[in-house]
Amino acid sequence: MTMLTFRVDAGDAESAQHWAERLGVDRSALLRDALRLHLVRLSSEHDADAWMQVPATDDERAFDAIADWGPAEDWSDWADATR
Repeated sequence: MTMLTFRVDAGDAESAQHWAERLGVDRSALLRDALRLHLVRLSSEHDADAWMQVPATDDERAFDAIADWGPAEDWSDWADATR
């Protein structure tokens, strides 16, 4: 692992400590998870841009026509089956 060091506002540090204690994890673990989730979100935004620039191929769109079929059967009459 690589160590990152950065400064934060005192209120943010207190909040991070509070949540770490409340969740029963180390503050470092809380911050690692928060950073990882933020990086995943940023990466997914980049993925969306890439999809817009390169449209899906015909093979990738093969199931588009059946995507809106909905359920194969009407199961609404089973709603009271457990009563």
